Amino acid sequence: MALNSILADSISAPDSIPEGLLEAFESYERALLSNDVATLNSLFAPGPDTIRGDGTNLLIGHDAIVGFRSARTSIPTRRVAQLFVRSIDDDNALVMASTIEPSTNSTGLQTQLWRRDGAWHVVAAHVTLPKKATAPRPATPYDASVWRVLGDPLVPARAEGPLSGVTLAVKDLFAVEGHRLGCGNPQYLSEQAPQFGSAPVVVSLLEAGAEITGIACTDEFAYGLAGQNEHYGTAPNPQVPGAVGGGSTSGPAAAVALGQVAVGLGTDTAGSIRVPASYQGLVGIRSTHGALGTAGVAPLAPSFDTIGWLTRDVQTSLAVAEHLLPATRRGQIRRTVVLPCVDAYADPAVAAACASARTALIGTGALPPASGTTPDIDATTLESWFIAFRTVQAFEAWQSHGDWITANPGALGHAVAQRFAVASGVTEDAAAAARTVVDRARIRLREFLADAVLVLPAASGGAPAIDAPADVIEADRAATLHLTVLAGLAGAPAVSIPLLHSPDGKPVGLCLVGAPATDLDLLDLARRIERTRL
Repeated sequence: MALNSILADSISAPDSIPEGLLEAFESYERALLSNDVATLNSLFAPGPDTIRGDGTNLLIGHDAIVGFRSARTSIPTRRVAQLFVRSIDDDNALVMASTIEPSTNSTGLQTQLWRRDGAWHVVAAHVTLPKKATAPRPATPYDASVWRVLGDPLVPARAEGPLSGVTLAVKDLFAVEGHRLGCGNPQYLSEQAPQFGSAPVVVSLLEAGAEITGIACTDEFAYGLAGQNEHYGTAPNPQVPGAVGGGSTSGPAAAVALGQVAVGLGTDTAGSIRVPASYQGLVGIRSTHGALGTAGVAPLAPSFDTIGWLTRDVQTSLAVAEHLLPATRRGQIRRTVVLPCVDAYADPAVAAACASARTALIGTGALPPASGTTPDIDATTLESWFIAFRTVQAFEAWQSHGDWITANPGALGHAVAQRFAVASGVTEDAAAAARTVVDRARIRLREFLADAVLVLPAASGGAPAIDAPADVIEADRAATLHLTVLAGLAGAPAVSIPLLHSPDGKPVGLCLVGAPATDLDLLDLARRIERTRL
């Protein structure tokens, strides 16, 4: 019997098996092991009533099953150990197969209901997959300035999917089931109970095949931009030894730059993804405000908080985006715009390098043509927007954490404590007036960004030295914030890609800002730029 090449042990009651069923099952197994998607699709019954389930997903309808299979990147290596068939009648049968993963000797189970309607088709299936072998990982030094909790993995993937094999560093603002939330502060951490569930965005990544290597450090309550935490230390910057790495997504950024994970999951309120990406030569995306729910994520300023991630290349970032973000019509960006008033906050050499790169990228077609009718924003208007942003951010930060800070005097590091002290003095009237300015800025910026990409430096310059005076780091923070707050004000997506350099050779990101819901368009542009060797 041909099936001897598939079965290791036995077939139960072969005399009672309906004619043609074993051949159909053999076709299914061979197609599965060779990733013959067309054959697999043809063996599932067409129509909306066919179902397939596993430990994570319940797929209803042939189209849903086809879509799931088209996204799969991992090909099974299991073999069938035993096959059991129980005939219901001449045209319906229940098939159960125990399977073995040769590399681990672990077992799985497959149950299928087959129906004959001219040919045999699966009308219902449930799969329990064998565990796959994982290659031993090299020992990873435990750096407390990068990692708060580290595992191998800390949390395994929940299923195979389009992100199978992707490793994650999760910023210590996201709920991770079974682990405490620290928000970058050891006193706060000590008071927390383990989380009962993970943030939905974390769940989505795990269900797509990604695994969590560890929970990574953050600036306290995400209220920082340098990556300096007075409790856990300053996370390293592998691209610029001796310099800050950028915050507040400091730990995930360092983990990615060190090659310890593929993706650093974080948040961006005023640049906390884009700045570490810029300082460390990484790709960083701030997603459209509200495109990804922030349930299970500790807030800083909800009016501006959004989820983002860092990677070493655009393709990995795009793979995460295509899984997480809503599908949108692509090709919406048709022109490139600039804001000279904003560029003026960058180091003059960095601004000049950005202008040169814009011109060259437009010339190669990596960026769309420049708009000849772009109005600039005057310096007075920009400064009013900047002040309004920081006022609302501070007010909301105090609303989010003021009660705890008041109840725990002395728990914050000095720099963050100073920021919260200022935040505590923002009145409701001041916040309301600032929100009026923010609302006007949002309307104007969204009009400005319609069908356009704004191209500007991701930071004012390269990463400051760790031992730079506090006033130097604060001045750099203020200049950089004038560049980064625009995306926050507009609720817009922004992508930083490594392309520019400061006069002393430090990396500086080129930032692309688009209208809301153009996240995938921006990453498409970033991929074209990445492939253009300037």
